[in-house]
Amino acid sequence: MSFVYRNRIALFLCVVAVFCLVWGVMQGQHQTVFRQAVNICMECIGLG
Repeated sequence: MSFVYRNRIALFLCVVAVFCLVWGVMQGQHQTVFRQAVNICMECIGLG
C-alpha cells in the first residue's frame, strides 16, 4: 500500500488545518490571539 493511501485521513486533516490557519491569518485573527496572550501573561505576572 502506498503512503498516501495508508495515511489519507491524517493527510486530509493536515490540509484542513493548514487551510484554517491561512484563513485565520487572512482575517487578522493572529493579532487578536497575540493580544489576548499578552493580557493573560501580564495578569499572571502581576504587571497589569
